[in-house]
Amino acid sequence: MSKELLDHALELLAPLGSLRSRRMFGGWGLYVEDLFIAIIAFEQLFLKADDVTVPRFEALGCRRFEYEREGKVAGLRYFCPPEEALESPALMRPWAQLALEAALRARQKAKPPATARAKKAAASAARPRSKG
Repeated sequence: MSKELLDHALELLAPLGSLRSRRMFGGWGLYVEDLFIAIIAFEQLFLKADDVTVPRFEALGCRRFEYEREGKVAGLRYFCPPEEALESPALMRPWAQLALEAALRARQKAKPPATARAKKAAASAARPRSKG
């Protein structure tokens, strides 16, 4: 895994905000704040996608992240951006924004729904107490 590719990816994604990278599985995970938005593996940048954004990547023939596991091909919802997006942060920005939005939606889905009891307790705590 080349340091040059990591540096280039961080430069391309920099307009999104505070970035950090973390070594994982022989590649890198890329984060904006605490949101996991991209991976670098097999000498390629892959951006996070979801039900909303997969069609955009597929429409342009972007390659999905796939790997072999136990003799079978497995894949994740990460796609290479279009080739021209790798040329500059300005060209990458719309694709990086899609990855960030997918990460935000994933975080929303991951939050457990509040129980009725928790909602009631929160409402009760928010009410002013009368001095009797």
